[in-house]
Amino acid sequence: MRDHGRPERRHYVPTLVAALARLRVALGWVCGVLVLVLAQPTGRSLAIGMSIASIGEAIRIWAAGHLYKSREVTSSGPYRFVGHPLYVGSTVMGIGVAIACASWPVAVLIAVYLASTLTAAIKSEEAYLRRAFGEQYDLYRSGIAAQRASSSASRRRFSLRQAIANREYRAVVGLALAILMLALKATYNGMFWRAAAGR
Repeated sequence: MRDHGRPERRHYVPTLVAALARLRVALGWVCGVLVLVLAQPTGRSLAIGMSIASIGEAIRIWAAGHLYKSREVTSSGPYRFVGHPLYVGSTVMGIGVAIACASWPVAVLIAVYLASTLTAAIKSEEAYLRRAFGEQYDLYRSGIAAQRASSSASRRRFSLRQAIANREYRAVVGLALAILMLALKATYNGMFWRAAAGR
């Protein structure tokens, strides 16, 4: 007997993936509040974690300075080595923030958030790029484009202007706010509760 539910499930999965990809920034703010509440940062965890997170942001800036959205299949800069360097940078940032927070619940929360939203974003973007660029994108993903180092597109230089046009400054500001809030929590951690208990 034919399972009439399967076609419907196949229809809903791409819709859910697209919705999750669109909502990842809003979900990130919600997770950010939970991360701040659950975090137990120390000076040492902040120094190590935020150093790692800064490396992740540097990867994102490098990628954003080469990315021309919806205009081409980018193959310069970090795109010569990985298909989604922005998300590699986000993952490194997430690892750094988890270390900075020194909290297992935070590490689990960040891992779940990144695994779900970035997987959805990658699937959604790859579907769009295949529709928009067809064989050109498939060649890039197969690694053939990366081997064409002599092409001008592969040798294009980093552009700070393009990184700004891609609004990467928002991620920089977000990371700076995270560092500030965690530093404040590390400095004053527990003082409120000790004062409340002493009343």
